[in-house]
Amino acid sequence: MSESTQHPLEAGLVQVYTGSGKGKTTASLGLSLRAAGHGLKVFVMQFMKGSTVYGELTSARRLAPELTIEQVGRESFVSRANPHPEDLRMAREGFARAQKIVLSGDYDLVVLDEINCAVDFGLVALDELKALVAAKPFHTELVLTGRGAHPDIIELADLVTEMREIKHYFNAGRAARTGIES
Repeated sequence: MSESTQHPLEAGLVQVYTGSGKGKTTASLGLSLRAAGHGLKVFVMQFMKGSTVYGELTSARRLAPELTIEQVGRESFVSRANPHPEDLRMAREGFARAQKIVLSGDYDLVVLDEINCAVDFGLVALDELKALVAAKPFHTELVLTGRGAHPDIIELADLVTEMREIKHYFNAGRAARTGIES
């Protein structure tokens, strides 16, 4: 952003949405929708997701250029114990792109969806994420989602919300529903 550009946010903070319950991505997308509605420029990078069936991808195209979503990952699940080399490559390339996006200052809100999982699975280095959080532009809001947020990330954050599962219909055998979970 040029020096003369007005920043809509007085100060950008760091938010973390973590925990075993449903709603982390949903909360970050709700925040993204709200921000875009106020004219803020939003970028969402979804790690470990490669499926094109997610409804938010269609919505983002309708809200462009205020809202952009990019995915990094294959359509298959990532093995935590033995990640596929392609998962490692894609996550590292995606994180390099995310670093450029955050550090550019061109976006008011940047969401790194499932980045906590990518760190937990060893796809992205914890130290690199910590460095990015420390280096983010003052006026950029940064949201980090995913289970297993590292204690160091929680310490760096200004807001941390833990989604805790109390009851989930998946456990009763109900499948994911289009428009609700995807």
